Amino acid sequence: MNHPSITMNHVTSGDAKIAWRSDGDPSRPALFLCNSIGTDHSVWDIVIPQLTTCFHVIRMDTRGHGASDAPAADYNLDQLADDIDAVATAAGLQQFDLCGVSLGAMMAMSYAVRRPARLRKLVLCNTSTNMDPAAWQQRMDTVKSKGMAEIADMAMARFFTPEFVEQNGADFQRVRERFLAMSPEGYAGCCAAIRDMALTERLSQIQVPTLVLTGARDVSTPHEAGLAIQSRIPGAQIRQLPAAHIPANEVPEAFCEALFEFLSA
Repeated sequence: MNHPSITMNHVTSGDAKIAWRSDGDPSRPALFLCNSIGTDHSVWDIVIPQLTTCFHVIRMDTRGHGASDAPAADYNLDQLADDIDAVATAAGLQQFDLCGVSLGAMMAMSYAVRRPARLRKLVLCNTSTNMDPAAWQQRMDTVKSKGMAEIADMAMARFFTPEFVEQNGADFQRVRERFLAMSPEGYAGCCAAIRDMALTERLSQIQVPTLVLTGARDVSTPHEAGLAIQSRIPGAQIRQLPAAHIPANEVPEAFCEALFEFLSA
């Protein structure tokens, strides 16, 4: 659910209107952020003040999420990557750095294979190219039949460490509220994109400088999943952060430090 005080831009991509916004000085280098499944653009809110000191930041609500349309259909990663391209064009970006977390990083990998000329650098946070299709099909079936509340606690326990959940701070509450407000059809559509992804053999085609970030306590996409990606992308670097699945929320300072160090090198 989009926050009423925030004005989002919209661009049509295929059969959906995609919501996006920009923060910071447009004369600065562009940094495009892609959210995880089950979150919207606000998942990055905590790091925006730091990121906008150096970057013009573009964020979108992934298809099926937030203020973007949620067509009742199975989505695929190339389609979601096309949504990135539509937003980048609408935002007037010639070339940009692309950072995605979880599903957002899967979209970013697809984008890097298909649109390398538009990318300067790539940051892949807490992601994998090898996940259990049956588990994602089960998750799709659950939200379609029982709604988002049925899996909310499970999702939060995967997003964050038990200590972060226990604190129940405003940042955690916002992520949980946005999750509960999501369209089950949109969430299921993105589950299908993860279920059907075939990225592993395409990774060697990624030629842009790449940083893989992992979470030391990430049970969804552990460090080993990041190592597997790093080993297939020529010249990729890897760095581990002391967090679970969404480090920008749990360890914003460490996340921004890793991002700045790589993007400014």
